[in-house]
Parts: sequence; structure tokens; C-alpha cells
Amino acid sequence: MKRFTALAAGTAVALALGAANAQAERGSDGNLNVLYWQAVSVLNPYLSGGTKDVEGSSVVIEPLAKYDEAGNMVPALVDEIPTVENGGVSEDLKSITWKITPGLLWSDGTPFTANDVKFTADYCMAPDGGCQQISKFQDIESIEVIDDQTVTINFTVPKPFPYTAFVGAETPVIQKAQFENCIGANAPNCTEQNFGPHGTGPFKVVEFRANDVITFEANEHYRDPAKPSFATLTLKGGGDAASAARSVLETGEFDYAWNLQVEPEVLEQMSAAGRGQVVTSFGTSVERIEVNLTDPSPDKGENRSTLEAGPHPFLSDPAVRKALSIAIDREILVEAGYGASGQPTCNILPAPENYASTNVNWCLEYNPDEANRLLDEAGWAPGGDGIRAKDGVRLSLLYQTSTNSVRQATQALVKDMWQQIGVETELRNIDAAVFFGGDPASPDTFQKFYADVEMYTNNFPGTDPEAYMAGWLCDGIPSPKNGWLGANMPRFCSEEYDALTGQMAETADLEARGEIAKKMNDILSNEGALIPLIHRGDVSAHSVTIDGVRMNSWDSELWNVADWTRKE
Repeated sequence: MKRFTALAAGTAVALALGAANAQAERGSDGNLNVLYWQAVSVLNPYLSGGTKDVEGSSVVIEPLAKYDEAGNMVPALVDEIPTVENGGVSEDLKSITWKITPGLLWSDGTPFTANDVKFTADYCMAPDGGCQQISKFQDIESIEVIDDQTVTINFTVPKPFPYTAFVGAETPVIQKAQFENCIGANAPNCTEQNFGPHGTGPFKVVEFRANDVITFEANEHYRDPAKPSFATLTLKGGGDAASAARSVLETGEFDYAWNLQVEPEVLEQMSAAGRGQVVTSFGTSVERIEVNLTDPSPDKGENRSTLEAGPHPFLSDPAVRKALSIAIDREILVEAGYGASGQPTCNILPAPENYASTNVNWCLEYNPDEANRLLDEAGWAPGGDGIRAKDGVRLSLLYQTSTNSVRQATQALVKDMWQQIGVETELRNIDAAVFFGGDPASPDTFQKFYADVEMYTNNFPGTDPEAYMAGWLCDGIPSPKNGWLGANMPRFCSEEYDALTGQMAETADLEARGEIAKKMNDILSNEGALIPLIHRGDVSAHSVTIDGVRMNSWDSELWNVADWTRKE
């Protein structure tokens, strides 16, 4: 039986590179100016699944281990990745023991201990807490503090891949002393803690203005006395992807700009100014259309877009969902908005190769004639205005996404394509800071999904998809009961899918895990719970004066910001 083994070579390379970048003096390079045009809303990834919130948090709060740019696990708050071979993972695969690096301090100067690790797990797994990362803690039976530097995680079943909790930027350790009164339903109410967490990372929070700007300063208690090279870090939010690209590549106003979903020819033109360079890497990011399988009608009141509202008036019809998918020309979408940084896909799980299915490639064939035939056969007949209807229900949908020039161009193209099959589409775009913000009081979040379909991209840290694919479990559906914090946006529920998730959790053989993951991927695509569009490369840019950037699609892009320096 094959078992996962951390690559010691990858760890050694990462440590060597870190040592090579070490600086003689902390804070000697002044201010680092970073722009995330999707502004950060909260510095607690347990309360938001938005990538911008996870990455903004990552410069302050850290997991026990991270992923490097090649997808290898590397130690962060430990000296060694636990494996079966080194005794850190039990032979029966039902426990993993982490040994914390001695002497670590929180940014308030107090000791970091195993009690903080246990508390973080308790915090996420607390009833009514609405933890956005709960799938990473699946099958955990208990957390045992052995001593201040040692913590054991016990599982209810054998875990061939026990590295979901506390590995990667989505599940950092938070300080028990700071958050101990923020358990369960009170978690979202702890504004001071959620906006200014103490951390072990290279920077600490000075001022946080939600959906605007964050000021950080170097953490004087950071474990490497020579890092970070920058005395302060300013993380600005707002604007759009094009203006963010311009601020680095043309004007030089910022040192780093994230998520440049900008037309390729525009980026090429901006780069000619010579002030910055574009960096790209491919991971698991998929631009997709999520299909609301429940009724989002306002007249459903507080049950709107929940299982209690009942099935969607027309998207509950499999023929409609399949017709919408094959009526989209994905090649045109890539050509218009992504260029070399995009590839058409039918998979929600496009990588690594071992997990990428070829069984749902039917969606790659643009076929409006077949889409029309499917709708005709299902009884959806065109009316006098060309819009199809059945039993008084018109195929008229609201299509929402975040505000971004490429996304709005994609929306316009898809609207035209759907019009050719008799589907009416109203387009809506929402400021990204709000759309991905996770505010349970806002009607405009992607979790509440007060629309018929919505489009966005997300991915998962590392290379194992178990926790990510568990996001579509029946119990992961956002609702008022969990503070609208779940990952199952389509409100999809399948006993077969849930069973495969459990099977994957018990399977050690890597090839077998790949086959299970492909089956799960195929169910989601074939059922039309979501419509994958484009396997996206991550595109960002940094100033030519910045050294040490190692573009990373497997973790936070700021994963090694402690190693960044400014060239003289």
C-alpha cells in the first residue's frame, strides 16, 4: 500500500533558499506596497473563504506547515513534517503528531504552544461557529496536548493524507488567549480579534480598515531575527484588476499586484514600460459558473436560496443545466480574456494530473444545436419574444459575479451564447470585497447566492484534493443556520457523492485516490451543479526592484513574503 511521504528534498531546497535570502537587518528596506484590488474584509480565514482574506491573513497568522511553489510541504512552525517513516504519523494512519519548534513567540511576546493548536481546532469545530474551513477538520476525533511543544491529532478513521488541518494558509493557528471568548456563535462578533489577530508571521497588524487598507509592521518577535527585510507593509484594496496591473507595471506606485485577471494584450502593453514583470503559475484555479439548485426568489423570505425554499423553478431540470453548458464556447472565452493563462476545461478538479478527469470532456464541444434540441425535448418552448418557457415558467435568469473587466466581458459573451438557445440573462456584478466578504448581514455575498447562477474562481492549497472536494457534501450548504458560511454554493446534495467522500478519506493508494476524485469531479460536472469554464493560471506582477518573489498557486502568494527584499 502506497502512503504519502513528505519530500525531504523539497524541504531542504526551501530552507536553503530561505537562508540565501536572509538579510543582515530586519526592516532595512522600508515599506512594501502591495495591492489586492479585491480588498480584504477580515483577517480570519475561518470566517471567510475568500482568497483575498486568506492571503491577507497569511502575513500575520501561520499554519504549522506551508506549501512551496512546487507543491511540496515545508515546515513553518515545526522543524519536520510528520510521516510514517519518522514516526510522526501512526502506522494505522489514525493519528499525526506535530512537534512545534521551541522558542516560538506570538507577536504580543507570549509563548506559542500546543494549547494554541488544540484551541484552533476546537474553535473551528465548535457547533454554530459557521467555520468556513470545517472540511479541513473532517474526521478529527480529538486533539491531545502532549506537552507545550507536542500535539497529537487523532482521527476517527485512517487518514492516508492527514495534512489537511494546519497545513496551508486556509488553516492557520490562532492564539487561544486572544480568541477564547469567540467560540461558536460568538465568532463573527469578535471584531477586534478578527481584524487584528496576534500572529507568528513576519508582520503584525497596526491598523485594519475593512474593505480598504491594512497597515502592518515587522513583527519584532518573528523567529528569524534578520527578517522581514521590510519595516512595514501596506496592503491596499479596491479598484480593479486593470488599474492594479497599471500601478505596478506602468506607474510603479505599488511593489506587488495580485490576481491580474486582465486581457493578455493589455498586460503585454503595460509590461513594455519596464517597471515591473508579470509572473504566472498554474495550480487548481477554475473559473466556473455555479448553478443555484434552490429557489432564490425574494418571496421565499428568510428561506431564500436554502433547501427549505424548495428546488429551483427551472435549474432543477437536468436538461436545462446541460444545455447551458454546451451552449458556451469556452475557446472564445479563453481567447477573449485569458490567452496563454487560460485553458478550456470541464473539470472542477483540473490538477494535479493524477486527479484530472477526461470523462466529462463532452462540455468542450460548443454545440448550440444540441442545446436547443435538449430544451425542445424537455418541453421548453420558445415564446413570442424568443425566450423559452414551460408551464408559465420562463428561462430567465440572474447571472452574478464580482466586478472585473474580464468577468464582465465573459458575462456578456455567455449572455449572447445563451440567448441563441432561448435563455434570457440579466447580468449583475458586485464589488469583490462585498461578494467574497462573507458578511452574514449582506445580501450580496457569493455564499448567500441570491441569484440563479454565479461565476468566480477558487482553488485549494497543496496537491491533495480531499478536503476541497468535501466542500460539496450535503452538510456544507450555506444557510442561516451556519451563518451562511459553507462551501457548497450550488446547494448540491448527493448520497453517492457523500459516500465517495468517505471512501476517499479511507483510501491510501494514490492511484485509487485519483480515481475516486475523478468520480466526484464527474458527478459535479455531469449533474450540472456547476459549469466549469476555464483552468486559470494565477497571474500577478511585481516591481523589478523586488527580489525573492516565488509565485505560488498551492498556498498564499504571500507565503514567503518574509524573504522578499528590495534591490539597491
